Amino acid sequence: MRRRDFIRAIVGSAAAAWPIAARAQQPAMPVIGFLGASTPSSWAPWTSAFLQGLRERGWIDGRTVKIEYRWAEGRSQRYAEIAAEFVRLKVDLIVTVGSAVIPAKHATTNIPIVFALAVDPVASGMVASLARPGGNVTGFSVESIDLAGKRIEILRELLPGFQRLAVIADIGYSASVLEKDQVESWARKFGIDADVLAIRSPEDIAPAFDALKSGTQALYVCAGSLVNAYHTRINTLALGARLPTMQAAREFVGGGGLLSYGANYTDMFRRSAEYVDKILKGAKPADLPVEQPTKFELVFDLTTAKALKLAIPQSLLLRADEVIE
Repeated sequence: MRRRDFIRAIVGSAAAAWPIAARAQQPAMPVIGFLGASTPSSWAPWTSAFLQGLRERGWIDGRTVKIEYRWAEGRSQRYAEIAAEFVRLKVDLIVTVGSAVIPAKHATTNIPIVFALAVDPVASGMVASLARPGGNVTGFSVESIDLAGKRIEILRELLPGFQRLAVIADIGYSASVLEKDQVESWARKFGIDADVLAIRSPEDIAPAFDALKSGTQALYVCAGSLVNAYHTRINTLALGARLPTMQAAREFVGGGGLLSYGANYTDMFRRSAEYVDKILKGAKPADLPVEQPTKFELVFDLTTAKALKLAIPQSLLLRADEVIE
């Protein structure tokens, strides 16, 4: 081989190797394990809000970050299985909601966990305190338990002579039990009888309605992944029983659901992306305080009100953040 051809061959080989070497030096794309408590369709608004929050901070799924989605479909026994899978996949961070946090904590004490929603993260054992979460978990509290009294007050204003309330709660989820206890306590203060419809699985929902007592005037739905996943079934059964329902969030109103009062879940999923961003950039969950809602919404569905032949007082309509026509 002539000297000139030899030099060209060496330079060409080196140039071809440069892209390979450059790719090898690029940091691996971080992976987020996204554990949805119910189904992709029911979580669509929240998933979109989370992705929007990530995009606002430069994280694009498939380009700068990879998201592994898994769905429990309202069955809490799936949480441990999914969390264990995320550990095997060695994800960099897990995003979920409060009902899945404890199983995820049992699966890993090293992988950071961010909950976009949690009913009572301290009482449920997810974090040591709101200001100092400790461990590998942090996120956002919806303060649903603290709102129990306010929700009953709204029902009293809506229903003159309100005396009997049914409360549906997933008694397999500690936060729902805590909220149920608060509802019962507030009901007693107002002189209202509260009957608990206890469920643990989707199969328990219809039989729970069969046990409704005569004279029941409304249904309070305690927040939790099971009732959230099957809120349409609950609303349909409540409408058939001529019961107005009090829900935790706007997403569960409609399809037979009458009203909701609580935090803006969509906004909280968007805000959770901020904590994901900080953790992927080196922050520790223990150093990020659990944040609380900045906005509460009162929402009514007039179609459901009409089906129930229920006139919503003008005073409530004027206070509503949204009235669905």
